[in-house]
Amino acid sequence: MNAQHEKNFFQPYSEFLHVVDKGLLKEAADGSKHWAYGGDFGDTPNDLNFCLNGLVWPDRTPHPALHEVKYVYQPIKISCRDGIIKITNTYFFETTKALEFMWAVHGDGCELGSEILSLPPIDPLSSYEIKWKSAPWYSLWASSAAAENFLTVNVKLLQSTRWVESGHVIASAQVQLPAKREFVPHVIKTNGITMHSEITGDTLTVSQQNNWEMKLDIRTGAFVNWKVEGVPVMQKGIFPCFWRAPTDNDKGGGEASYFSKWKAAGLDNLLFLNEGCSIQSMTDHLVKIAVVSLGKPKAEKSSNESSTSNILLKVNMTYSIYGSGDVIMECNVNPSGDIPLPRVGLEFHLNKSMDRIKWYGRGPFECYPDRKAAAHVGVYEQKVSDMHVPYIVPGECSGRADVRWVTFQNEEGTGIYASIYDGSPPMQMNASYYSTAELDRATHNEQLVKGDDIEVHLDHKHMGLGGDDSWSPCVHDKYLVPALPYSFSVRFSPITGATSSQEIYKSQL
Repeated sequence: MNAQHEKNFFQPYSEFLHVVDKGLLKEAADGSKHWAYGGDFGDTPNDLNFCLNGLVWPDRTPHPALHEVKYVYQPIKISCRDGIIKITNTYFFETTKALEFMWAVHGDGCELGSEILSLPPIDPLSSYEIKWKSAPWYSLWASSAAAENFLTVNVKLLQSTRWVESGHVIASAQVQLPAKREFVPHVIKTNGITMHSEITGDTLTVSQQNNWEMKLDIRTGAFVNWKVEGVPVMQKGIFPCFWRAPTDNDKGGGEASYFSKWKAAGLDNLLFLNEGCSIQSMTDHLVKIAVVSLGKPKAEKSSNESSTSNILLKVNMTYSIYGSGDVIMECNVNPSGDIPLPRVGLEFHLNKSMDRIKWYGRGPFECYPDRKAAAHVGVYEQKVSDMHVPYIVPGECSGRADVRWVTFQNEEGTGIYASIYDGSPPMQMNASYYSTAELDRATHNEQLVKGDDIEVHLDHKHMGLGGDDSWSPCVHDKYLVPALPYSFSVRFSPITGATSSQEIYKSQL
């Protein structure tokens, strides 16, 4: 076999080895089946999970990262610059004659219009430009009152091929259209709605007739529970969070890995000491609470836990509760040290019945700050069970990037709404039946045990997952979360089936 024949022979197998997870289906004693690998058959030596680093599972079910790979490889590229939409054909030999282009414009997540985009065939390695004011979507953009408008272009095959049927999307891209004016946040409108508040022991209860009720621990400022129309919604929270279940890439590099540095600093086991919690206002229109917390590594001995030495983070949080049921949380974080943080955000726990999630952000599949180009900004709906994408090695998962607002509701539509507020940038959102601690503990998917509630994270900043390799700390600088001061605001509101999430969001702009 000569060199050229050898290359041609091994090429498909090389591609196969990098794309597909190599695991074998193994039956457990209880009859359940799971993918087994790296020592699960008593085999030694082994390379643990390194044979499961592909883009699809052994049964060819796609991993979330496959969407990003398809986006990077897609042959039709679309960009917007200086008022010109540029469509580039990167094929070496094919024109675009066999392709159909479809455009759609969305304003604040709602479709404003869509049509087939008529284009002349674009030659290989050539581009076609559409001037802004002559574009077929220009009138929709010009008349839109939305704060954000996005153009999405999908490219489909007109005819079936040997590898796929007609209508298959071979390229899809989304560009944000220019903003027409600056939107500034509005002040919360209370409309004269009054509420009742009282302190019993260490508990502050705030309520508005039978519409909603919140209970907070006045020692810590944390929510004990939150009910909407008598339905339990939030079970505990809302508190700052800086730790994530480490991924395989986080552990790459041994002592130099992000995980090793986080663990050495104690970020994986933080204890928050309350430096102060004060009620600044308590009227029938506004309750305002200020909380100052100090985050430090949890001491092995409880006698040392009250010490204020070795403080890693200082967090100032202010809750403003209005008669409308709106809660505005203003957070100021001041870290010490110089290692990048896994995340900077909020954590809270919802009743299991709040399993229907709707959000305006990137999706519908899992995405992160450094893996989101394929995920379009839109309004999506999923159940919590569909948000979580299990991995061979559990770690941080179920994330959705660039979220503007999100709702968590039960089957009847009762729940809570959360959104960015007062100019804060979009959030990273995670929701899962599996707690951070559980995702950290388990080494195989089948070992995961569901919790008694839904753990939710809304992150102002979330470190990228990396992926250049898995044996060194290689997250690019722009996707790190340096130990710097951060400030952000989040709005929470009670909602029912008759509430429009889009209208709540528009009302604050």
